[in-house]
Amino acid sequence: MSLLNTNLSKEFYEVAYNVYDIHFQHDKVLETEYDDYRKKRMFEDILYNLSFLEVSYTIEDNKLFEEYSVWLYELMMNLMPDISPKRIKEQMLDHYKILDNELKKMLLPEKYKQINNYIQRAINATLNYQKTDKTRVIDQGKYGNIKKTYLDYLIKNNARKAIDYILEIEKIGIPLEDIYVEILQEVMIEIGNLWHENKITVDQEHYMTSITQMVLSQFYDKVFSTKRNNHTLVACSVGSELHEMGARMISDLFEYNGWDSIYLGAAIPNKTLLERIKKDKPDLVILSVTMPQHLTQCLDIVNMLKNLENPPKIAVGGRAFLTSDNVWKKWPVDISVENAKKLLDWASTEFSYV
Repeated sequence: MSLLNTNLSKEFYEVAYNVYDIHFQHDKVLETEYDDYRKKRMFEDILYNLSFLEVSYTIEDNKLFEEYSVWLYELMMNLMPDISPKRIKEQMLDHYKILDNELKKMLLPEKYKQINNYIQRAINATLNYQKTDKTRVIDQGKYGNIKKTYLDYLIKNNARKAIDYILEIEKIGIPLEDIYVEILQEVMIEIGNLWHENKITVDQEHYMTSITQMVLSQFYDKVFSTKRNNHTLVACSVGSELHEMGARMISDLFEYNGWDSIYLGAAIPNKTLLERIKKDKPDLVILSVTMPQHLTQCLDIVNMLKNLENPPKIAVGGRAFLTSDNVWKKWPVDISVENAKKLLDWASTEFSYV
């Protein structure tokens, strides 16, 4: 698991070292099961797990860490096929108990009580886990064969055919909104699932993402040629992560539907974003969050925007919100939807330009 920035507080960060050492004291078999590479990744994952716990506490969300624990258990089984699922479950349950004990020593009772609730949910989810056959997004909807063909080109490293194929389906009349949301977005979701299942490597995932970004760029003449509706948006991905295609797709489709879009990419400092919004005075600000560790930063941005003299409408979205317990409903935001088409429908009514 890649760990770029956990945003951990000092008290949570310090716990990580104790948790790591205690694991090997409790479980002597780990020394033989884990080589140096796995030991390094194990420590990084401890930091990662603590970051999920802390953000769950900060935003007061009961679902986030529980959902993450299931995702993590599946990931570990996929990454370590030489270790049995039963053994991995034992390691994870031991991990949660060690986390709980160490955090109990560190935290004030009121804070620990809530953290303990999240850990117990993770323990129960891991204990009760049963593998099920999931309906794959690539099989759903009316464009199943198109999605599979495009993904097949990507898997075979055939960038030219992948790009040409999407251009061909646009020429036969498939709406651009459908190409973005019901084809490319869903293929990207499938690519993430394939990485999670250890069926593709991270370099393959990055390659496929870059080719899909190239596909999007092929439509820019069309995207930027439509009649304006006198509305402006600012969009960005929140946090220091590389997952910014969702916000880019939304910006493109709003631009195509007459908006003036100001897309700022990822890793933009809060202060810089706020100054840009003060300067451009957009009607709508769109904040995308993929990794849940950045939800706290997103909330900070939302609160800063709401304190402006004339605050814009605010939309939030991304995978992080889908794995939470509708946390956005507690925030002073106007809408959260799962894709650009639904957000466009809301905006057309909210801003009365249809």
